[in-house]
Amino acid sequence: MKEALKSVDISQYFSSLPELIEEARAGRMFILVDDEDRENEGDLVIPAQFATPDAINFMARFARGLICLALTQARVEQLGLPLMSQSNG
Repeated sequence: MKEALKSVDISQYFSSLPELIEEARAGRMFILVDDEDRENEGDLVIPAQFATPDAINFMARFARGLICLALTQARVEQLGLPLMSQSNG
C-alpha cells in the first residue's frame, strides 16, 4: 500500500514581490513562477540591462526555452523585426 502524500508548506521557498524587485535591481537572475492553474511553469528573468552573454548562455543552456525580450513598437520597427506569429493563440 502506498503511503499517502503529505501536504508540505513550500511557501518558505518563494520570495516576496519586494524581494524579487530587489533581486532585479541588483541585476540577479530569478525564477518567476505563474499560477498552478495557468501553465504552472517558471521563467528565468533578468533585467535587460544586466543580460550579459553569460546570462543568455545560461538561459539557453539550462532553461531550454524561448528567450524573450519586451520591446516598444518603435524599437521593433527600428530593428526591422517581423512578428513571430500573426496571432497569439
